[in-house]
Amino acid sequence: MIRKLLRRVFRRAAPANTPPEPAVIPVARHGVRRDQISPAANKVCTTLQEAGHKAFVVGGAVRDIIVGQTPKDFDVATSATPEEVRALFRRSRIIGRRFKIVHVMSGAETIEVSTFRAMQDAEATETDEHGRVLRDNVFGSMAEDATRRDFTVNALYYNPTDETVIDYHHGVADLQQKTLRMIGDPRVRYREDPVRMLRAARLGAKLGLSIDPAARGPIREMAELLENVPPARLFDEMLKLLMSGHAVKCLRQLREEGLHHGLLPLLDVILEQPMGERFVWLSLENTDERVRQGKPVSPGFLFATLLWHEVLADWEARKANGEHSQPALFEAMDSVLDRQSGKLAITRRIAGDIKEIWALQPRFEKRAGKTPYRLLEQPRYRAGWDFLRLRAQSGELPMELPDWWEAFADAHPEAREGMLVPDKSGTVRKRRRRRKPAGAATAPVGE
Repeated sequence: MIRKLLRRVFRRAAPANTPPEPAVIPVARHGVRRDQISPAANKVCTTLQEAGHKAFVVGGAVRDIIVGQTPKDFDVATSATPEEVRALFRRSRIIGRRFKIVHVMSGAETIEVSTFRAMQDAEATETDEHGRVLRDNVFGSMAEDATRRDFTVNALYYNPTDETVIDYHHGVADLQQKTLRMIGDPRVRYREDPVRMLRAARLGAKLGLSIDPAARGPIREMAELLENVPPARLFDEMLKLLMSGHAVKCLRQLREEGLHHGLLPLLDVILEQPMGERFVWLSLENTDERVRQGKPVSPGFLFATLLWHEVLADWEARKANGEHSQPALFEAMDSVLDRQSGKLAITRRIAGDIKEIWALQPRFEKRAGKTPYRLLEQPRYRAGWDFLRLRAQSGELPMELPDWWEAFADAHPEAREGMLVPDKSGTVRKRRRRRKPAGAATAPVGE
């Protein structure tokens, strides 16, 4: 630490690299119109520009609109410091440790505003023993900010005022040529942030881009660097990948790049377990279709499907060892989630949703007595039934089971009793009717 401080104070000024001259691309060439940008992002840019700062919609939103996709959110890059941004917007807050940013709230939308970042001195940058950058709060020029970004297609700056795109690294041309290219030396950039390897696979699949050979080459040999990434960051990146609307393509891309093997227990389960492979692909295809239709997607449901056959194998093994079915299921659930948590920090809320869906599965097999009526009242019944149907579609269960539950749920209350299925003893246990209190029928009105 002392050496780094001394270098920072006494190092000789290195000759500054001349920043590249940007291309200013008119709307006729890139096709991004002001009305395709969210009103909140337009307002943030306008407010910052009127205060004398540079401000642009940046990164993924610009990239997605150019290729004809709808952005999920809009980010803004500016010359203003976080404190200056915070002073201009009443509903805003500064967040972040690795790099401070400002969240500006406008209605239900949140715009992430970041200050232009500078290139850091390699000796002065705080990194771990593997070269991963730990602190990144050095502000700089717009040209430096563009050079700091990972891929050329993410280094695009859109000005809503005149509808131009500022392009320092030929990102628009790369999009048009269907190429994903890294800015700078890929080995250095992957070492700075190993998550970029996952991002390369995700963006390549999502945007239909071929990864440039220079960026693709080092991935297999550097995949082990992902072992040093905090589980929470890996979980966030996996959520983006699995809920991108292109999860099937993304996971196949991960396999092609050699990132699935040993990277995460989850991916090994998905891609190398024959018993659950059809079930998993059906789930991912279903998720992709819902995302494309603009329907809500539950992370808990998705992760429940991805890990189910691990739970099922553990559960069956415990029952074979003489454990009772229900306690064995809960032990299997905890065991699988504990093993997964070493690599992927699944949040408590999502883990709770996963367990609820799994715990409902054995209850669907009981179609006699009071159980079916009680199950319909469960808050997670619909998610549990969707999960059951996926199991049947993959061949794990007969399709008759989810069909019966669908019919039972839609049936008139009086018809449901006749639909009950005999239990193992061969009898149908009907619901016991409540007895009226003695004398209730003859009690005078008003007493």
